[in-house]
Amino acid sequence: MTENWKDNISFILVEPKEPGNIGASARAMKNMGFRNLELVKPVNFLSNEARQMACGSTDILERARVHPGFRDALKDKNLVIGTTRRLGKTRGLIVPLEESIKRIITSAKKNRVAILFGRERNGLTNKEIEKCGFIINVPSDPSSPSLNLAQSVLLVAYELGKRTYLKNAPALVRHGEIDKLYKHIQTTLKLLEYIPRGDRDIEKRIIRNLKHLIGRAGLTKWELNMLHGICSQVEKKIKG
Repeated sequence: MTENWKDNISFILVEPKEPGNIGASARAMKNMGFRNLELVKPVNFLSNEARQMACGSTDILERARVHPGFRDALKDKNLVIGTTRRLGKTRGLIVPLEESIKRIITSAKKNRVAILFGRERNGLTNKEIEKCGFIINVPSDPSSPSLNLAQSVLLVAYELGKRTYLKNAPALVRHGEIDKLYKHIQTTLKLLEYIPRGDRDIEKRIIRNLKHLIGRAGLTKWELNMLHGICSQVEKKIKG
């Protein structure tokens, strides 16, 4: 963990298909003082086109971390934030860009924060959105709502780069550790018969809402252990 909060923020591009967009995203990040570019299943991002669009930011491009899958990119992150232009109940808690900045910066002072950007054509899937604590929505004109990938990166980086906050958020556990908690809660709720037997739709909805609730602000180690402890005690009492 670094002391500079900007170094604790990763811009993660999920399955980008245009090398030029990857290069332009690297340039946008460096313009605003960010260095951590991560890519999930990218195309060849060290092509001439990508280097040209990076324009003085090839160091960001060459140091980019490449992940073979979506889950791999989130393992070492404490807070995961998605970006979307699509709205809807299944898209989770959507926060306007300006309102999300304070939460991101205060968290990044002690935690690794991931900001996800989806595919050029169709963005992040609903399953990927479910992994996010909250979603950033960049306002745009309804007649032309879709932003270019690199433009989205630039807007988020710019809003982050122009703000600073003195308050620190507590240190949070990594994303992979919280996944185990969701499974533990799910098992406990089944024992309590809170989830109707065989009703997969309600079960998915409950777990999805829990993920949004917990993922919105993250969990400290103490909070994580407390919730595991509560679940274990409930299971113990039920099993006699």
